[in-house]
Amino acid sequence: MAADNLLSPLPDASAAETFTPLLDRPGARIERIVSAGQTTPEDAPYDQPHDEWVLLLAGGARLWLEDKGETALVPGDALLIPANVKHRVTWTQAEPPTVWLAVHFSEA
Repeated sequence: MAADNLLSPLPDASAAETFTPLLDRPGARIERIVSAGQTTPEDAPYDQPHDEWVLLLAGGARLWLEDKGETALVPGDALLIPANVKHRVTWTQAEPPTVWLAVHFSEA
């Protein structure tokens, strides 16, 4: 069985971010997100009922969290977004695309 590669091939994210489910188990969901310049509108931040851990695999991004302000991310940077903390993406690198690994935690 061949290993999956999270960086190749990448879907075209020029029109919209792409979300690829990788694993869904009780208590955790893992997905790859590919961004190409997309951001979250200021008036529509995410506010999730669960923790989310993100790891930037490629590209660059900036995230704003209501309790921390804006944080720049480069490949290899990881960040835990606690449940019910409003957050938004303020910038993503378009070329080459930005690739995230996101782990969503919920009650098992």
